Amino acid sequence: MRVFVTGATGFVGSAVVRELIAAGHEVVGLARGDAAALALRAAGARAHRGSLDDPDSLRGGAAEADGVIHLAFVHDFGNFEAANATDRRAIAALGEALAGSGRPFVVTSGTGLLPPGRVGTEEDEPGTHSPRGAAEEVALSFVPRGVRVSVLRLPLVHGEGDHGFVAAAIGIAREKGVAAYPGDGSNRWAGAHVLDVARLYRLALEQAPAGTRLHAVAEEGVPVRQLAEVMGRHLGVPVAAVPMAEAGGHFGWLGAFITLDLPASSVLTRKLLDWRPEGPGLVADLDAGHYFQL
Repeated sequence: MRVFVTGATGFVGSAVVRELIAAGHEVVGLARGDAAALALRAAGARAHRGSLDDPDSLRGGAAEADGVIHLAFVHDFGNFEAANATDRRAIAALGEALAGSGRPFVVTSGTGLLPPGRVGTEEDEPGTHSPRGAAEEVALSFVPRGVRVSVLRLPLVHGEGDHGFVAAAIGIAREKGVAAYPGDGSNRWAGAHVLDVARLYRLALEQAPAGTRLHAVAEEGVPVRQLAEVMGRHLGVPVAAVPMAEAGGHFGWLGAFITLDLPASSVLTRKLLDWRPEGPGLVADLDAGHYFQL
């Protein structure tokens, strides 16, 4: 299958590209600049020049593909609504190019948009607290238009090369000299290793029925305090609580996320696609030490 992948040079996207190529698929990745194009060629993929805010380039890449995986997102938490609007427009452009074809279209979402405080499932609609839920609606609107859409919700994805939330939390702990957690630290983050996530993207592309919501969750919920304790041990700094009301001041932009309680299940996903996570858990991955190498 010839697969057009947006976000193909990112942390998760790079693993997805390797997984697809290893399974015999041909990969064409969206490349904004020369560095991305070179990285794609080095990985054995082809580059398609364009960007998320260039709908013509997105439609062109999708039109020539047998399937599309959409991973790219503008990670601008200072203007999150604008980033989500760009994402919705990109999904619409890709979907238009696939309409009426029956081709697979795997769209990335997140378990962070589920209603907090309980274990979320694939059957749950997005909570009202997250603007990203509208992207799922845009994607799934193409199902009756003849596109085999599946929505793949990501938890906290970890592994070597990760520069996301966990790396940010480590950077804050290093800078402030304390590995902090909000409140009593009992709030949970669902997680999965990047290689397990990449395999689920491939399975979704190959097998997921139209209209399916999938959860790339290997661990339903790891308490944030447990993560702080590992960070404190590796950094040699004390571990301490920060009142919920002060989380924004201590953690900055990360405060809006680190305080959430967002456990999630993947029971339905595992049954549907026979997905069996094999990678290390989040605590074991942190304890491996690579997150703490400068």
